[in-house]
Amino acid sequence: MQVPSQIKGHILISTNIEEEVQRLEHMLSPFRIVKFLEENFKIEHAKAVLAEAYISESQTKYIIIGAEEFTSIAQNSLLKLLEEPPKNIEFIIISSTKSNLLPTVRSRLPILKTNKTHKILEIDLNLSHVDYTQVFAFLKNNMRVTKIQAKELLEALFYRATVVDMLILTPIQLENFDKAYRLLDLNSRPQSVLAMLIMSFVKER
Repeated sequence: MQVPSQIKGHILISTNIEEEVQRLEHMLSPFRIVKFLEENFKIEHAKAVLAEAYISESQTKYIIIGAEEFTSIAQNSLLKLLEEPPKNIEFIIISSTKSNLLPTVRSRLPILKTNKTHKILEIDLNLSHVDYTQVFAFLKNNMRVTKIQAKELLEALFYRATVVDMLILTPIQLENFDKAYRLLDLNSRPQSVLAMLIMSFVKER
């Protein structure tokens, strides 16, 4: 089962928004990044996001929206944009808690929790040098995981790749994280989803 191609970007849950933004700037370089960081994200900020999103781009542009609070009216005004983003536009929303965001917003983008208070599984898998043997061993060790456990593994893999191994993820790798969350929500087989994701880190020798 394939995920609709129009699904782009993701939501990050983190208590340190500025730190996440700095990490993303490093990770997404050299792509263009436009930031909207507010204490309270209001309708006027949403209008600025809309205007920026419809500026034509020849390459991927990431729009980062980060805030401690989000008004409902601002979120509602972005729903159609999040569901059908313009070409080459990807959104990353950063919030300190998931409850800040409307269910309708959360349903449009996969959620990655990087909250420091949220314990992330440790994975002994160097994604910068992973090979087929290591992939098969990882999949064998996790062949009976549940959907919830698979989502926890996705969080751990994202953390391992971006924080521990300090990789700059390719657009395909970022898209695969998005796809993985959506596929799990659609009850795809966890082991197949994990395989799809990790294989994108294997380099041909």
